[in-house]
Amino acid sequence: MTLAFLTSLGVESTQGQLPTSISEAEALLRENPELVRAQLRDSGLTQEEIRAQLVARGMPSDALDTFFSDGFIDPETAFSANSIAALEMLGIVREGADGLELIEEISGFQPGDELADTASSPVFGHDIFRRATSRFQPLLSGPVPDTYQLGPGDSLLLLLTGEVELAHDLEVTREGFVVIPDVGRITLSGLDMAEASVLLRERLSGFYSGIRRGTTSVNLSIAELRTIQIYVTGEVRQPGAYQLSSMATVTNALYAADGPTDLGSLRSVKVRRKEGLEFSLDLYPYLLSGDASGDVALEQGDVVFLPLKNRRVQLSGAVTRPKLYDVAEDDDLADVLIAAGGFHSMADRKRLTVHRTLRPVEQVSNNSERIVIDLALTPSEDPEEPNHMGGAIIPPVGLQDGDSIVIDTIPAVSEGMYVSIAGLVAQPDTFPWHTGMTVRELVSLARGPTVGADLREAEVTRLPTNREDGGLAERIYVPLDSSYLDLRSVGGRVAGAPGIAFPPSGSADDFILNPFDLVQIRRQPDFELPSTVIVSGEVSVPGNYALLSKSERVTDLIERAGNILPSGYPRGARLYRALDELGRIDLDLPTALQDPGGIENLVLQSGDSIHIPVYTPTVQVLGAVNSPVTVLYREEQKFEHYIAAAGGYRSDADEGRSSVRYANGLAQTRKKFLFWSSYPKPDPGSVITVPSEDPNAQFDTMGFVTTLLGVLSSLATTIVVITR
Repeated sequence: MTLAFLTSLGVESTQGQLPTSISEAEALLRENPELVRAQLRDSGLTQEEIRAQLVARGMPSDALDTFFSDGFIDPETAFSANSIAALEMLGIVREGADGLELIEEISGFQPGDELADTASSPVFGHDIFRRATSRFQPLLSGPVPDTYQLGPGDSLLLLLTGEVELAHDLEVTREGFVVIPDVGRITLSGLDMAEASVLLRERLSGFYSGIRRGTTSVNLSIAELRTIQIYVTGEVRQPGAYQLSSMATVTNALYAADGPTDLGSLRSVKVRRKEGLEFSLDLYPYLLSGDASGDVALEQGDVVFLPLKNRRVQLSGAVTRPKLYDVAEDDDLADVLIAAGGFHSMADRKRLTVHRTLRPVEQVSNNSERIVIDLALTPSEDPEEPNHMGGAIIPPVGLQDGDSIVIDTIPAVSEGMYVSIAGLVAQPDTFPWHTGMTVRELVSLARGPTVGADLREAEVTRLPTNREDGGLAERIYVPLDSSYLDLRSVGGRVAGAPGIAFPPSGSADDFILNPFDLVQIRRQPDFELPSTVIVSGEVSVPGNYALLSKSERVTDLIERAGNILPSGYPRGARLYRALDELGRIDLDLPTALQDPGGIENLVLQSGDSIHIPVYTPTVQVLGAVNSPVTVLYREEQKFEHYIAAAGGYRSDADEGRSSVRYANGLAQTRKKFLFWSSYPKPDPGSVITVPSEDPNAQFDTMGFVTTLLGVLSSLATTIVVITR
C-alpha cells in the first residue's frame, strides 16, 4: 500500500528509483518529511482542529507542530515518539515490522475513528446520524414489549412470590433453552415474552401448586438483552460489522455506522435477511415528523444496505430549510417543498424557478444544455385545495435528478417601489408604494403629524419627467387641511397647538403618489414649543421659567425671579449653557444690571441655568504654599497679602503660574510687561492656586555654567591664535 501510494505521487528514492520495500519507504520519509506536511495540509483540518483532536486522545497538542511550519524540517527530530503516535492516530503513517510506513492519503480521519466530525452535510437528514450529533444506541437492559422474541444470549429474571419466594437468573443457551433448578430444561428461543410467560407458568405449576390456586405468582422479565451482529454496507461513512442490542433497528445501525455519505439516499434503505427476505425503509417520515413506525427491527446476521441516490434536487432561497433532498418515485414539487418546511416568511409566493440540466435527447431538440422553468403560483386562501401551501397553489411539476429549485425573496423596501415621508410626523420613514397610494395614507402610516406641523400644504418631491435640462427632481405643493390632525373637535375647531389657521376639514383633495415620491411635512413659520431656563441660589423665587420671547435676557429673568436677595453676590453669578454642551459662559452680572442694553446682558437660550451664590467674604489659598488657608477678605489688600497669610511660597512653588479664580468662575494669572509684573487682585469668594514646579522642566544651572565656560575657553583660544 505504501509503495503504491508513493508511486502515485511520483516519488523516487535517493537512487532515482521508486522505493521497493517498507524500509526504503521509511528512509524516504525521513529524507523527505515534506510528504507528511502535504498529507496534513490536504486533510481538510485546520491546525487548531488537529491539536484539539490530539488533546482529546491524551497526546501533547504540539506533537505535530514541526510539520505545521513552512520552514525547514529536521528529519532527525521530526519523527519523534510523540509525532509518530500522532501520525498513526491520524492515519497517515504506521510503524510496521519493517519500519515506518506511510498509508493511503487521508481525507479528514480514517474510517473507524470516533472523533467528532464538524463538517455539516448539504443533504437533508444526513447530519442527524453523524456521531457528532448522536451516539444513540438501544439499551442492553430495561423493559421490553410483550412481542419481543427471545433468543440465545438473553438473560432473564424469573420471580416466584407468595407461598413460595424464589428468584432465578436464567440465560438462554445457544441451543435456545433455559435450565430451572428442580424443574429442568425449557426451550424458550423463538417465543415472545408473552408466550414464554405462559409456558413457564404451565411448567412451574406442576411443581408449585400455589400457582394453580393463585397464591403464588410468576413474573418473567429481561435482565440483560443479547447482542446481535449485523452488517452495514453501501453509502455509509463507516461500513462494517457491528455488535448491537437485539432491540436494534435500522436507524440504530445507521447511527452506529456514522450515517450516510453525501452520495447515499435515505428514501429506500434495504434490509436483507438470511432467509432471502428483503425489507425497504423510507426514513423521511422519521426525519420530518418523528414517525418511526416503519423502522425495521434487526435480527442476527441482517445486512443493512444504503443505496446510491436516485433523484436528488436542491432547494435554495426563501425556504425554511434550504438543502439537497432525495425524491421518491411518486414525489413532485409540492412534496419537496413540504420536506423543506415550506416557504420562508419573506418568500415571494407569486412564482418560483426550476433550473434544469437537459437529458442528451432533450439537448438535441432544444439546442441547449440547460433550461430555466419559470412557474407561476396561483394565490389561494383555501387550505383544503390540493397542493395548497402558504397562501399559494403549487403546480404538480415532475422533478428530475439535478433540478435546482429557487424561491425568490421579497426584496427590501429600499430595493422596490417605495415612497418616503419626512419632517414633522411621528415616525418619518420609507414605506412600500402601491397603486393609488395617497398623501393622507402615507401620513397615517407615519402616525400622523406632530405638534407644530404646517397643515396648509405639503411639499412633494418627484422624479422629473424630463431630465434634459439637468434637473434631479420636480417640486409639487400639495394642499392639506385640518382633518390630517385626526383629533376630536372642540367647540367647532380642530384641537391642536395654537398657531396659524388650517383649512377646514375636507377642503383638500387626496393627492395620488408616484413611486419614489418624497413628502415633506413642514414646520409652521416661527413655531416653537415653550422652552425653559433655570435660576437658582439667592433670588426671591428660584425655579424653572419659560422663555417668553427669543430676545429675553439675563436681567429679565432675574427680575421675573424677584431680583437678587441681600445675601446674594451678583459678582459671583454663573451662567451655564446646555445647548451644544458649551458649559460655563462668561457673565458679568453687575455690569449687565447697570447697562441692560449692553453686551454683558446676554440673550438666554433653552436650557440655560443661572446661579446666584451667597456672599462669602473669604479668600482661599491652595497649592504650593506653606500653610493652605482660608483668609478673611479685605478690600484694601492685594494678592501678596493672602500669600503671606498662607505662610508664603514653598520651595517648589511656581510663582509665575499662580492664578486667581473668582466666584463667577473666571480665572486670571500674573500679568507681565517688560521687566514689570502684577498679580490679579482677589475678590470675595476667590480661590488662589499656586502650582508646583515641574521637576523635569527645572533649569539646569550647573549644566548651563559648564557649557558657557566651554564656549568662552574655545573663544579665548581662537583669539590667541588669530593674534599670533
